Amino acid sequence: MLTIGSASFDVHIFDALRASAHPTDNKQHITIKNIKTMNKSEKSCCCPNEPTENKPSAESTHIQGMTFKIEGLDCVEEVSILKSEIGPLVGGDDKLAFDVINGRMTISLEAKQVPEKTIIKKVAATGMKATRWKPGETQADVKQRQRSQTVYTVISGVCIVAGVLIHIAIAGGFTDIQQFFQSPEAWRYSWQSLGDYLKNLLNAHSSQSMPLAEKVAYSLAIVFGVRHVVVKAFYALKRLRADMNLLMLVAIIGAVVINEWFEAAAVSFLFSLSLAIESWSIGRARHAVEALLDLAPSKVTVKQENGQEINIAAADVSIGTVFIVKPGDKIPLDGEVSRGISSVDQAPITGESIPVSKQVGDEVFAGSINGEAVLEIKASKLASDTTLAHIIRMVEEAHSKRAEAEQWVEKFARIYTPIVMLVALAVFIIPPLFFAGIWQVWLYKALVLLVIACPCALVISTPVSIVAALACAARQGILIKGGIYIEAPAHLNAIAFDKTGTLTRGKPVVTGLYPFNNHNEEELLSRAAALESRSNHPLAKAILNYTESLGIKIANADNVTVLPGKGVTGLFNGTDFWLGSRRYLLERGQETAEISQQAIELEKTGKTVIAIGNDQHVCGLIAVADQPREQIKSILQALKQQNIKHLAMLTGDNQVTAENIARACGIDEVHAELLPADKVDVISQMVEQYGNVAMIGDGINDAPALGRANLGIAMGVMGSDAAIETADIALMGDDLSKLPWLINHSKRTLRIIRQNIVFALTLKAAVAILAFAGMATLWQAIVADMGASLLVVANGLRLLKPK
Repeated sequence: MLTIGSASFDVHIFDALRASAHPTDNKQHITIKNIKTMNKSEKSCCCPNEPTENKPSAESTHIQGMTFKIEGLDCVEEVSILKSEIGPLVGGDDKLAFDVINGRMTISLEAKQVPEKTIIKKVAATGMKATRWKPGETQADVKQRQRSQTVYTVISGVCIVAGVLIHIAIAGGFTDIQQFFQSPEAWRYSWQSLGDYLKNLLNAHSSQSMPLAEKVAYSLAIVFGVRHVVVKAFYALKRLRADMNLLMLVAIIGAVVINEWFEAAAVSFLFSLSLAIESWSIGRARHAVEALLDLAPSKVTVKQENGQEINIAAADVSIGTVFIVKPGDKIPLDGEVSRGISSVDQAPITGESIPVSKQVGDEVFAGSINGEAVLEIKASKLASDTTLAHIIRMVEEAHSKRAEAEQWVEKFARIYTPIVMLVALAVFIIPPLFFAGIWQVWLYKALVLLVIACPCALVISTPVSIVAALACAARQGILIKGGIYIEAPAHLNAIAFDKTGTLTRGKPVVTGLYPFNNHNEEELLSRAAALESRSNHPLAKAILNYTESLGIKIANADNVTVLPGKGVTGLFNGTDFWLGSRRYLLERGQETAEISQQAIELEKTGKTVIAIGNDQHVCGLIAVADQPREQIKSILQALKQQNIKHLAMLTGDNQVTAENIARACGIDEVHAELLPADKVDVISQMVEQYGNVAMIGDGINDAPALGRANLGIAMGVMGSDAAIETADIALMGDDLSKLPWLINHSKRTLRIIRQNIVFALTLKAAVAILAFAGMATLWQAIVADMGASLLVVANGLRLLKPK
């Protein structure tokens, strides 16, 4: 997703675009890294003879990939409005992505070319305002709007109180209050009298002889209460499309027409209060994400060449700079330890509570907390490109990938609001016309129905719940790419696991060398290490580590070619060598009876067999073993308890070794000796058989299989941007125990969303019944709606706390 950060500078993009296709929506999400801001003195790359202008022309600006800040985008009703207005311009509403929590609209890179000015005008026609989104300005803008909403709400409330006091003063009602305080013996009578008076005041406040001062007070309460409603209501009427703003305005005007001034003022104030509460709840959800920014300090203690230490902004630190982190301090940037030994708490990033020992050469990450000793660290990434910064960006972008529940609420609100408006019209017209009803009585009941039609509680509950759930998962070291993916774990029926590094520890070790054809162990290792010297595969690391431990010098082979799922070939000391699995050995037709017997014996003991040879013969076998993860059996049993029906292992390893690991782990089915394409086929078969299937792997070697599954989960991806991009969900730490928690968290999220929807609809139905029975007033209806909003928001925010 491309974000243009500023309207006042041209940008020069000099890094490649990295795109990852998500199988669920077949859209490309493109991340652009390293955007360089050009100075005023720099020349445009397109027009070298003319200076770059500071402000690009709105008529000529390419809108594809552009993100707009939408003032007034507060709930899914506005999303629906913007889709209907902007969608046709850009080639369909599927070219638009919305982030209600941050009030942003992003236009797809695949959208039609439309002048930016046209987009801004179209948004303005809805009563909202569009400007280019600028990173860092969202919070200040939101706070300003919240303050404005709060001020108008308070003024509206004060005016209502003033109107009530004026009425009481003119009616002599203060006498009852005074009597209450002066005559304790008349407590029962006075209190009942005062209560009856207030009841009559609230239920019968439409006197034709209402004093002018009282009307003015209520009028001011109405004006300040509907300050943020009128513009949107006007444009909704202009488009002949009912929304909650129009419903509220009609209800308020209707109440004034029938001289229900207090009711009109009360509805105005309470609706304004509900909008303020809505803004507050969104702010709480947004703050949960922004709190991630506080994990990394903004200042860095840098060690200069002369040994002096200075404090500078983290954003000003370049790659290769050495900085110092004292005990107990947070690490500000990703880097490599250059001096010192200390334990580091990586829980803010991975969710793992046990500190990890770090020494010279080890990688550390921004947001981690240093333990007992001073560390000197060489920065490996800029502040804007750390793993933590990447996580924050992904969580923010996740808001625009809306869950099915959010989409359902949007569609429901689109139908529900106009239907209730038509019902209210029928309630107003039919009884007086056909059943001799009193017009004013049925108009009042119709107005109550209009207030009930406001879908505030319904539309605010789902996005708040989703964002709270995303933020909670992020704090647990689980990066979920969008609302659509937080629902998926709850529906899983089967899970496929890669073996190496997922079910096993991912740290295989060489257990034996078996030379053939007059070769020795040193020759085997030197040749194998040369072929694997540039590989990051766990088996390659096992060979390299073992070679280094014996003091054998590792050289680099030439012309190295990787054979996916099989092995590698390369030129070493003038001779072509190959290294690969036993399957590749059989494919080459070079396995003899002696080699076959040795390989079978090793596989029976759970070893992975790696063969190395040249075109003439096999030089020997290398036995490698990897152990299952600790507590893996209990973790998989926990998944079974979460109603996961089938657990499968997918591996390129031999069948015997794979079956041994599967038995130790408690896996139901083993698919061994698979190439990457074979894994995709197996996932396809599982999807056909079980429905919703997840694939769990490292996010890089298993990318095709992760893409084919309904849900792709990468684990142990901290520090790997590519792996984070590939998966739908990323487990930042190397800890599979987070998986049962994730499934439970997904189910809990859906349960709370359903609770909110059912509660909101049930309450509205109850108030509607009371309205027909003449037992509900306008202000009671809006209080019920506001109460529902408060309760569903509070219920949704419970997801911020892990359970």
